[in-house]
Amino acid sequence: MNITGLHHVTAIASDPQRNLDFYVELLGLRLVKRTVNFDDPGHYHFYFGDAVGTPGTILTFFPWPGSHRGIHGSGEVSATAFTIPTGSAGYWLERLKLYHVAAELAPKRLGEDVVRFADPDGMLIELIEATPSDGVVPWGEAPVPVEHLIRGFHGVSARLRRSEKTAKLLTEVFGYRWAQETGNRVRFVSPAENGIGKYIDLISAPDVPPGRVAAGSVHHIAFRVSNDKEQLAWREKLVDLGYQVSPIMDRTYFHSIYFREPGGVLFELATDPPGFNQDEAVNELGTNLRLPPWMEQARPQIENILPKITVPKKATV
Repeated sequence: MNITGLHHVTAIASDPQRNLDFYVELLGLRLVKRTVNFDDPGHYHFYFGDAVGTPGTILTFFPWPGSHRGIHGSGEVSATAFTIPTGSAGYWLERLKLYHVAAELAPKRLGEDVVRFADPDGMLIELIEATPSDGVVPWGEAPVPVEHLIRGFHGVSARLRRSEKTAKLLTEVFGYRWAQETGNRVRFVSPAENGIGKYIDLISAPDVPPGRVAAGSVHHIAFRVSNDKEQLAWREKLVDLGYQVSPIMDRTYFHSIYFREPGGVLFELATDPPGFNQDEAVNELGTNLRLPPWMEQARPQIENILPKITVPKKATV
């Protein structure tokens, strides 16, 4: 059983159109799936990723119009980081400035250049210069030159009041290993060191009060497992270790289990299959509203309730 890195990161947004415009037109991610929140079908669920929706490239959002902004604190993911090719930081600083997004080149972190900024809801995004994984499929129609395209996740940073038990879960259960450390930040790398989204940074923040999850917050992070059989084995193992683990849930494009890690972050283990092209051809990903089979009969009502949006097309490079 191998955890090969991140599968996806799911966050909360407020305005769906603004969310689409930011991540497609500015950041150049592909909208690979437009569906609904299965637990709240009156609201969208957007999936952004590479050209084919490769696990490890997928950032998803629940856009809830009118949602209050979250309060950043401990017990949550504090930053979501993407990989950009070496030498691309300058391009991104200029592009973000062009779109009137305040951004900074942060001090080098563990030897890497980091461009840091917030999305329209205040979610902290980092673009980190690193060697991209060969597993990422660049989107040829992106509004960003291919030599500067975002290439999937680098990893996430989690701010925790106590990080020792979380570190033990990552290393002794998930098989991550200690990689580097600076100040109150410790980096762990997945067993598949050539994978996508292979880093988890734990930031010790004993004096920081807990955050409040709302717009601009990461709701949960998902780790990759190869198939249903491995997921079932992981569920049994986690239950044996005393974690309260959800039943296996059918998310149409993957199957999921959820549990709360010791520091308070919601973890998910998600299968690679079935994948995002099981109900749309690759060249049509994200172009139509997709509903799970059990919701199809309610499509007219759901479409009537959902906010009207315009799916962004290719923007100017």
